[in-house]
Amino acid sequence: MMSESGSKAAAVQHYPRSQYWPLYAAGFVTAFGAHSIAANLGPYGQEHHATLLTIGLLLAIYDGAEVVLKPVFGALVDRIGPRPVLIGGLIGFAAASAAFVVAADPGLLGAARLGQGAAAAAFSPAASTLVARLSPTGGHGRRFGSYGAWKGLGYTLGPLLGGVLVTCGGFTLLFCTLGGLACIVAIWATLVVPSVSPLPRARSTVIDLARRLIRPNFLVATVVLAASTAALSAGVGFLPVLAAASGMNAFARGAAVSVLSACAAVAQPWAGRALDSRRLSYRAGTAIGLSLCAAGLAAAATIPGLVGLLAGAIAIGLGAGVVTPLGFAALAASAPPERLGETMGAAEVGRELGDAGGPLLVGAIAAASTLGTGLLGAAIALFLAALIARASPKRSAPQTPP
Repeated sequence: MMSESGSKAAAVQHYPRSQYWPLYAAGFVTAFGAHSIAANLGPYGQEHHATLLTIGLLLAIYDGAEVVLKPVFGALVDRIGPRPVLIGGLIGFAAASAAFVVAADPGLLGAARLGQGAAAAAFSPAASTLVARLSPTGGHGRRFGSYGAWKGLGYTLGPLLGGVLVTCGGFTLLFCTLGGLACIVAIWATLVVPSVSPLPRARSTVIDLARRLIRPNFLVATVVLAASTAALSAGVGFLPVLAAASGMNAFARGAAVSVLSACAAVAQPWAGRALDSRRLSYRAGTAIGLSLCAAGLAAAATIPGLVGLLAGAIAIGLGAGVVTPLGFAALAASAPPERLGETMGAAEVGRELGDAGGPLLVGAIAAASTLGTGLLGAAIALFLAALIARASPKRSAPQTPP
């Protein structure tokens, strides 16, 4: 008869690294798809005489679909298992991209973006749930660090490679590439990612869901993720504006965004490994990361010229890179295993709101004063979030269901 300790050991499956790679690639697809198109909407608007309102709607429709649908698909992940939702979402992304190419109608760009956003709302929480379910006990930080690094690579390469593809073959070539990439990842996931059965769940009401979403562990982790994402989006949006106001050329403006994204991508695996090895605690790491984000915004606002721009980009990127894997590891550790999809979907909505809220906060303050004051206002908000993170309860031990 197997001992109790032996039973527990047998319950934890250790998966080879190769089975995580399609999940990382799925994160790359959603990040690359979002930013490669968004970065090239300006030339599209000029070519097709689109108004600024139209461009704004095209920018918002992808994220809007994710905000609305991620909780829905997160709940579906818990009901039928994450693997079919992952593969189905990737196929949907490829189909939306292919439909735009086949239709050969630039006026359908909005519909294609909506379809891609809806598909990303499916495979994004499914991928993060699989990362959590497949990770061994104490390994969430490392895996989410790698997952975040590949998303960061997508954000970094999206504007650059997207611009090259649009220059060579217009949006048709870009959507062909996105569709092909999603197809490859879907096939890869079908062949490599193991089937993870849904866990038994008790019947749940809307009130039960509300109670889960107001738990301190969930709220604090979601707030810090939203705050770090807000800092990233504010940096990406307004550091180039500061550079232009200082008379810098287009290369310097693009370099600031690239440095920010690269620092975020590099910091995530390190932070995840440091968390797993207990060299960095969740509370200290998130407080340090958010403080770095705040210091970066403050540096960009107060230090003139290239020095302030690069110092701000580096600090914001490193800070957000530290916070992201820690936040997701905390969610994976504290969430009920049978509700991981629901938890990840709801947390992703918080990130999307931070993505929109950061630039809105800076812009609203800047409209009443100056851009520097707007960045300082956002820095103060991030320092407050750092204090909340530092005062949060200790992270519970990771849970790794079979």
